Amino acid sequence: MMTTLKTLDDLLYEHLSDLYDAENQILDALPLMEKKATAPVLRAAFEKHLEETKVQRATLDDIFADLGRKPATHRCKAMEGILREGQDFMKEKAEAEVMDAGLIAAAQRVEHYEIAGYGCVRTWAKQLGMTSIAERLQKILDQEGATDQSLTQIAEKTINRKAVGE
Repeated sequence: MMTTLKTLDDLLYEHLSDLYDAENQILDALPLMEKKATAPVLRAAFEKHLEETKVQRATLDDIFADLGRKPATHRCKAMEGILREGQDFMKEKAEAEVMDAGLIAAAQRVEHYEIAGYGCVRTWAKQLGMTSIAERLQKILDQEGATDQSLTQIAEKTINRKAVGE
């Protein structure tokens, strides 16, 4: 963030721009994760989240249009780092189930970053009286939470058990 932030509106705009870039980075990363996953249930989860992420980015486009602005063109360095760690992990030699468990961990790091980010911008939008924007951000936040829960269930019911050797 190189801009002078004077108001909560400014902060909201900067964080929405950050999330917009994060979603774009995720759109690039998910197909790689889906390809690397071996469990069909995990591949399906990544594929589903890819489609949700496309809709989320479109929702952010609509929000920026409502604000009469375009997203700032800066890189979300936090997401870049989280995804780089996941990419580094995918280069490791690992048994299929262990790779899948690691992919879930990498994906959940992404989800937790998004949950934190969308929670903040949703709260700021509410505080600023931007009810429609807050509602759309809440929908994204709910999707991110549901994805995180789904990944936890996949890990606990299937992947982690196989990685342990059960």
